[in-house]
Amino acid sequence: MGVNIVYPADYSSSTVQKMLDIADSDLLLIGDPLVSIEAGPRTFERMTQVVRETGAGWVYADGAAHPRIDYQSGSIRDNFDFGPLVAISTGAARRVGIDGRWKWGGLYDLRLRIAEKFPIVRIPEPLYSASLLDARPTGERQFDYVDPRNRDYQAEMEHVATAHLKRIGAWLEPRFETVPAAAQISPVKASIVISVRNRERTIIDAVRSALAQKAEFPFNVLVVDNHSTDRTTELLRSIVDPRLRHIVPQRRDLGIGGCWNEAIYSAECGEYVVQLDSDDLYRDDGVLRAIVAELETGRYAMLVGAYTMVDFSVKEIPPGLIDHREWTRENGRNNALRINGLGAPRAFNTAILRRIGFPNVSYGEDYAVALRISRDYEIGRIYESIYLCRRWEGNSDSALPLEVANRYDHYKDWLRTIEIQARSRR
Repeated sequence: MGVNIVYPADYSSSTVQKMLDIADSDLLLIGDPLVSIEAGPRTFERMTQVVRETGAGWVYADGAAHPRIDYQSGSIRDNFDFGPLVAISTGAARRVGIDGRWKWGGLYDLRLRIAEKFPIVRIPEPLYSASLLDARPTGERQFDYVDPRNRDYQAEMEHVATAHLKRIGAWLEPRFETVPAAAQISPVKASIVISVRNRERTIIDAVRSALAQKAEFPFNVLVVDNHSTDRTTELLRSIVDPRLRHIVPQRRDLGIGGCWNEAIYSAECGEYVVQLDSDDLYRDDGVLRAIVAELETGRYAMLVGAYTMVDFSVKEIPPGLIDHREWTRENGRNNALRINGLGAPRAFNTAILRRIGFPNVSYGEDYAVALRISRDYEIGRIYESIYLCRRWEGNSDSALPLEVANRYDHYKDWLRTIEIQARSRR
């Protein structure tokens, strides 16, 4: 089995097709030209062996001091980390073909088509060492896909992913179930839910932002304090307001999702629940009123707003406004399988949310619920900024160690995997 090694200038359809046309071997190795790669003693032989023995269409490997995660059917995001070196079976690639119209997504399209017919295999061995392509911390990289400067690129990636979902029978038409009327009377119209642990520097700002909301309907603020060990609990107890409910769970094994369950299954929870993270703020005092007005139309089981990135002092920072205008009624629920999150603030019809519940994890719990809701119901959008997302060193995702980032990515891929399976069975 021979090998061709190429370093493409781009990943357009025309470039990828040209690589396949000129390949005169069974295996095409694609290296990232922006990364310095030092192959190990038997890198190419090992990749060739795995392709031959597994019938894989696409093979990738760990790098030295850089383990990766296994590919799943839900690993359809365009930023999956294969590393700077992948091996592609030229026979498999020629069999599945590619769409010839993509400016950026030629290789992405090829990968998804290969995954439909052939295994994509990770070699959990450090076959090479490589320089870092992007050394920014996770807290900076995670917002690249919603940067307005990347909108054309992301629109193309959505088209590629949508075509894949249609081919595998997991694409859903824009037909939605009717949101049922409330079956029981709630104590208040809406509850703002804040899950918190050890946020003494920000929790008072968040609670004040919630309590400052002005509305013609009754609401409360449910703060689930997950056994904070700093001054968070003390600060919460100092706030005197009958609308504030300070909930300390009996259990000590709860993640953020478990804390949300403490709130939504509480007898004090309102007809609608609205999220506020413990280090974020609402833009003004009319946010809750605007959200509830949209939910009261009866169209949506869930609503997501737009937010502005700010620093700790609430000064706007790049990329600024994140409005998720890529979301459309026609395809939003399908594109949700490609991206890593739907935005903020998130609000829910409580009755529907109680049927699903949150997984007891501290990352991806909101994404899991959103995917499940979008399978059946319409999710609404507010495209104007109503939320201030503070980015500071205290963010739980500001600088994740590699093993943690890998675990989080694997979990979200798993969520997409089971959602794709469920949608394919409809």
